[in-house]
Amino acid sequence: MFFLKILLRNAFRHKLRTTLTITGIAIAVIAFGLLRSLVELWYVGAERSSAVRLVTRNAISLVFPLPLSYKDRIKQVPGVKDVSYGSWFGGIYIDEKHFFANYAVEPKSYLELYPEFVLPPAQKAAFIRDRRACIVGQKLADRYGWKIGDVITIRGTIFPGQWEFVLRGIYHGAEKSTEERALMFHWDYLNEQLRKTSPLRADQVGFYMIGVTNPDLAAQVAVDVDRMFKNSLAETMTETERAFNLGFIAMTEAIVVAIQIVSYVVIVIIMVVAANTMAMTARERTTEYATLKTLGFGAGRIAGIIFGESVVISMIGGVLGILLTFPGAHWIEVELIQFFPSFTVSPLTVYLDLLAALIVGTVAAIFPAWRATTITVAEGLRRIG
Repeated sequence: MFFLKILLRNAFRHKLRTTLTITGIAIAVIAFGLLRSLVELWYVGAERSSAVRLVTRNAISLVFPLPLSYKDRIKQVPGVKDVSYGSWFGGIYIDEKHFFANYAVEPKSYLELYPEFVLPPAQKAAFIRDRRACIVGQKLADRYGWKIGDVITIRGTIFPGQWEFVLRGIYHGAEKSTEERALMFHWDYLNEQLRKTSPLRADQVGFYMIGVTNPDLAAQVAVDVDRMFKNSLAETMTETERAFNLGFIAMTEAIVVAIQIVSYVVIVIIMVVAANTMAMTARERTTEYATLKTLGFGAGRIAGIIFGESVVISMIGGVLGILLTFPGAHWIEVELIQFFPSFTVSPLTVYLDLLAALIVGTVAAIFPAWRATTITVAEGLRRIG
């Protein structure tokens, strides 16, 4: 305790310099923590994908459809429990700035396959019953102030026109990371309109969702489904939901790598700043260290004082940065809800923040400690400034 008291007094001997250093470390830790949280968020959809769900799409690309007739054949594959289907709608609400996920699904089977979308029974029944009905996530409803019974107009891009839907349900996620910024409506409603306006595009779906009876059967079911439609006009590619999500992440992998690099660069920069601060401190106290040597203090104790002071400064900045990371993450989650379903700081990120602060304090003290322990008493006493 006495040693810690000495370290704190030494650390704040130059209050302005120490305060600025602590502030710099805190800002670096905040940036590091938020960037790490962003990287984790990028993978959260894949990490929490269901082990009993498969996705079947066109083997060429997701933009090419599959015949609706595939559904009954997929159901007959051994190991398949449930089959649902849907199409990405890609419509725009108001303008491009207000974009959110929206797609057409077969409501009953889709909700059975996705129990994480929690919907009150009465609202679920109303959604299934009304062909023009839609449901939205709680965060999306809060963003636009929607309530049950409202008519929502979406401008189609892939499927041109003005599409009107009646809001019959507002779901919330079973977990905080569950997507609550999506709109879902009846695939039959979309198909009805296509039969009138674009008959060639009718009776086709964008993807099939397959529920398997056992996760161990997922690989075999995927092989069997793809083999069934091999050499057909619309060959399929079936993969686990995790692999499907990772496929989208792979398209933006360069962005993820860039974010990771930036997070490490931030730590390196503040490490250099902290090292400069400790070097200045050690240079100013050269005479003090020489005096301590004359009093019998060994090189280990002097190095311990320098390392201790550096670590104390960096850890204060690190803890302050961690405490400020949480309100920063909350602000991002509230203000940028259209981009992030949830923005939380995981325990792993907190541990990495503490480790980064500890590394900064340790590395920053290496050269000053070496300089202070190797200088001779005579040279140290002659040194002025």
